[in-house]
Parts: sequence; C-alpha cells; structure tokens
Amino acid sequence: MTTKPKRRTSPVSESRPVQVLLIFICLLFMALVLVLPLWSVFAEAFSKGIDTYFKSLASKDARDAIRLTLTVALVAVPLNVVFGVVASWAIAKFQFKGKAFLITLIDLPFSVSPVISGLVYVLLFGAGSYMGPWLKSHGVEVLFALPGIILATMFVTFPFVARELIPLMQDQGTGDEEAALSLGANGWQTFWRVTVPNIRWGLLYGVLLCNARAMGEFGAVAVVSGKIRGETTTIPLQVEIFYNEYNGVAAFALASLLALLALLTLVLKSFLEWRFGDELAATGRH
Repeated sequence: MTTKPKRRTSPVSESRPVQVLLIFICLLFMALVLVLPLWSVFAEAFSKGIDTYFKSLASKDARDAIRLTLTVALVAVPLNVVFGVVASWAIAKFQFKGKAFLITLIDLPFSVSPVISGLVYVLLFGAGSYMGPWLKSHGVEVLFALPGIILATMFVTFPFVARELIPLMQDQGTGDEEAALSLGANGWQTFWRVTVPNIRWGLLYGVLLCNARAMGEFGAVAVVSGKIRGETTTIPLQVEIFYNEYNGVAAFALASLLALLALLTLVLKSFLEWRFGDELAATGRH
C-alpha cells in the first residue's frame, strides 16, 4: 500500500495577495527614500551638461574639499583599524573586569549626536579650556584646523571596525592561536599568520564602512572646523556652502561623489558578505 507524499507546507502563513502587498510596500518605500533621491542628485549634477559637471569638480574650492576629505580619511581610518583590532582582540580573547563597560564605550558614538561630539572637542580645546591655550602657545592648532577634524571624524567612526571584528573573533575562539603557539610560533607570528587571515574579510568590511562614514561625516566636523573656505571644508561642508550660494550644479556634483562612494560601498559590502560567508563555511566555523 502506497501512501501519498505529504504536501510541503510553506513556512509563510500569509496569503499570496498579502505577500505581494508587503513586497510592493517595501519596493515603494525604497524607491521614495533611496532611488528617487539618488536620481535627483545625479540629475541635478548633470543638468547643465557633463562639461559643467567636471568644471564644478575641478574648481579650487571643490579640489580643496576633496583633498581635505581624503587626507582626513587616510589618517582616521588606519588609526581606527588599529584601535578596532586591538579592542576586538582584548574583548574576544581575554577575560577581564570591565569588559562590558568597554563594549558600551565602543558603542557610545552610535548613541551620541555627532554635533555633541564636536562640542566636546570645543570644550576640551577651545579658548576657555586649559588644553587649548597651552597647545596654541606651543604652536599646535586643534580647533578650526586639520587635527580637530581628524579627532572628530575618529570619534564618530571608531566603532565600525571593532563592531565588525568583535563577534567574528568571539565566534572563532582561541583554538587556532593556541595551536600555533603550541607548535612554536611567537606572538607576532601567530597574529600575522593565524589571526589576520581569519579576520581579513570582516576587517575589510569594517574598513569600508568606516571610510564611507569618515568621508561623509557632517555634524561633528561642522562644529570643530569653523568652515574656513579652502582650508577646513570637507566635501559635505562644501556641498552646503555651494548650495547656500545657489550654486546647485557644483553642490550636487560634489554630492554625487559621496553618492558614488555610497553605491560602491554597498556593492563591495554585498560582495564581502557573500565571500565572508564562504570563508566561514570553508573554515568550519559555526
């Protein structure tokens, strides 16, 4: 006697029309919130032709803003990588008092407004503080200069690398490092030949997110930079200046660079998620 195979039941209880409606709402929301604004940015940037677009990007103010933004990112991102790896190593590999408090401090920039973080540096290095006049007397300018912009950018971006690596390193445990040490490897050899290869995709993922935020930061940088044209204006600040001067093409041309950075980050993020998942499966992690 043969029995009919049981029909596989769908794990989704909603009817087909409800599913279609939910998908339509999601796509409509994404179109209004993401696709339409991006299309508007590029449409305005190229509204007067491609020659005007590139002339706007080649103007002195735009070049100075791009140069400063790249300089800040080239300094802030590597420093955040060092901090992220060190903090992740300490939290994932060791047990010590205050670990939960350290994790809370790492998450602090996610819960504090960037403007507030900028004001903190004004209080620390402003004219009414102790450190500000002392540093200025020794020829070190922090506020309204490159160091202040770097510090503010580092504050708002330092969680990105650490928050990507902490769960990854906790999941991996210490087995590989212990095996390497038992075979005679020293600490540096274990770090470079075992730990770094195990975390390379997660590290690169964190670097991408950190760099995108560093180049697009506005609030904290606006407070500490003073918006000195040609000296302390990053790309987001220069976009605001161009827009307030009714130079829409230049404003949207610069904004399109940040939009392209966001799209590139999204593509690389999707690739790394796919590749990172393959790496985890290949190493037998769970």
